[in-house]
Amino acid sequence: MRSACIVTARPRMVTKGRRALVALAATTAIQIYVSLAATATAVLAPEIAQAFDVAPKWIGVFVGLVYVGAMLASLACGGFIERFGAIRISQFGVLLSAAGTLMIALAPSYALALLIAAALLIGVGYGPITPASSHVLIRTAEPHRLALTFSIKQTGVPAGAALAGAVLPALALVVGWRIALLVAALAGLVVAAVAEKTHAMLDTELQTARHSARTFSLATVLQPLRIVVGSRTLAELAVVSFIYAGTQVCLTSFIVVYLTESLRWSLVGAGFVLTAATVGGVVGRIGWGLVADRVAPPRRVLGVIGVIAAICGVVITLATPAWSTAAVAMVALIFGATAIGWNGVQLAEVARHAPQGAAGAVTGAAGFITFSGVVAGPPIFALLAASTGSYRVGFGVFAAMSGISGIVLLMPWRPTTKRPKPR
Repeated sequence: MRSACIVTARPRMVTKGRRALVALAATTAIQIYVSLAATATAVLAPEIAQAFDVAPKWIGVFVGLVYVGAMLASLACGGFIERFGAIRISQFGVLLSAAGTLMIALAPSYALALLIAAALLIGVGYGPITPASSHVLIRTAEPHRLALTFSIKQTGVPAGAALAGAVLPALALVVGWRIALLVAALAGLVVAAVAEKTHAMLDTELQTARHSARTFSLATVLQPLRIVVGSRTLAELAVVSFIYAGTQVCLTSFIVVYLTESLRWSLVGAGFVLTAATVGGVVGRIGWGLVADRVAPPRRVLGVIGVIAAICGVVITLATPAWSTAAVAMVALIFGATAIGWNGVQLAEVARHAPQGAAGAVTGAAGFITFSGVVAGPPIFALLAASTGSYRVGFGVFAAMSGISGIVLLMPWRPTTKRPKPR
């Protein structure tokens, strides 16, 4: 009898493990694609700007519009995920991002309005991806590997950006930027088609009856946000993500211009430092996920991340032209490992503390606040730099905010252990 039980249990274990692996692979691949689509215009900015007769610096406005679209879609997607399934909504997001990319590729040079629409469309496609993946991973990942699973999936963000930077400029040199973007758009069709094979396996427990009777309204859209605000743990995680996300995007957006303008570095050297920060972010996401699963509580890990990021931010402000490339790159590597490496741990905690079955919706609401930090961070940094005449002030202010957040997270308190009830 005992051997029979072992035989019957083994296929179930294999099936569960395979489902978890498929979920991680599918969500990571989807994340890589939408990150590539969101980054594609930035890496081709000089060519696109020349074609539309605008200054390349206006790419910042385009990126801002992408994240505005992502903010809104992240907040509104929860009910759709529960009704239609996370993979189905992810496919829709991929196709929207691909459509926005295609719109840019086909836009005539006088139609700047189409670029604005394309940015918003790419953002609307990008926004639901993290909430959808959280909805899947919280149900498929082993509890003792939750932070690591979310962290591995989040490596898709820098991986997609790196893929865009490595492939699209080279492709544009051969066939032109419009064809390069067309290829990127077609890749979205492939990703959506391949994801269809995982739909039946992963889109289970759909709540079609519940949501078909509920109208789409501002009240239903804001309901997950009320859940976040009503829970001390979720509210804290959301506020921390706003600050950490602002620090992250300011690091990647301003480190090159800081080194070239303030320290008189070459563009190649500054680009190398940015690469070091990005690599640190990829390694950090996986590393911090392991630490949060096996070594220390996730809240404490997020606190340590904030304190180390703050120290690195302060050190960067002390850099002088006499510093070696290796020294600055090492600081950037650690800075990236913290300021870019926090996402997976935070997302896993949001999903863990969300009401049962509402991980996607609550992650979307928390993501709305996270994207707010992405949108608000660069203008605040730029305003500080413009008003003081120094990029150091911007890095210093965001370092201070990260450090204060980290210290608060390291302070002992009794977190809410009960999941907030769905409303």
